[in-house]
Amino acid sequence: MRGYCDIAPGHPLHGPYHDTEYGFPQREEHVLFERLLLEINQAGLSWETILRKREGFRSAYGGFDVDTVAAYGERDRARLLADAGIIRNRLKVDAAIHNAGVIQRLRDSHGGFAEWLDAHATDGDRPRDKAAWVKLFKQTFRFTGGEITGEFLMSLGYLPGAHRPDCPVMQRIARLHPGLPSVVGGS
Repeated sequence: MRGYCDIAPGHPLHGPYHDTEYGFPQREEHVLFERLLLEINQAGLSWETILRKREGFRSAYGGFDVDTVAAYGERDRARLLADAGIIRNRLKVDAAIHNAGVIQRLRDSHGGFAEWLDAHATDGDRPRDKAAWVKLFKQTFRFTGGEITGEFLMSLGYLPGAHRPDCPVMQRIARLHPGLPSVVGGS
């Protein structure tokens, strides 16, 4: 079976995402929120569909500004559900708005979304496994089942598997971030 490291290079959408974003750690709140929102919207669809609609999501969701999205009301929900530039699914739209509010609260409890992720990255002295992450995400966010949570965390380096160990991108990530769980744990 061919993996993402086999099919992405050279592809006009998958290639740049694979080479510069997938598996790379991120700290900025709007980038983390974007990744979560895109992963939620990918459920049941191809990643290529999401990448094609990425700019539509950026425009529809206020540049992925957490405070803007958390303040969305019924008029905004209606606007989003009518926007052909995004995935028009009420559960996914509601999850985006709800999850923006959760991220706001993480600022108070942990200093921010990245800090919350960091605080839960280990379970004792071991990296947290996927099952534990999924349980935590289901308790914290909406519309975050196993695949969504796993892909979100893998895409940020919190879980291994974004790239094959021999992928040049994995090697670059390992040089830039040698302590990253996805580097330490392999794929």
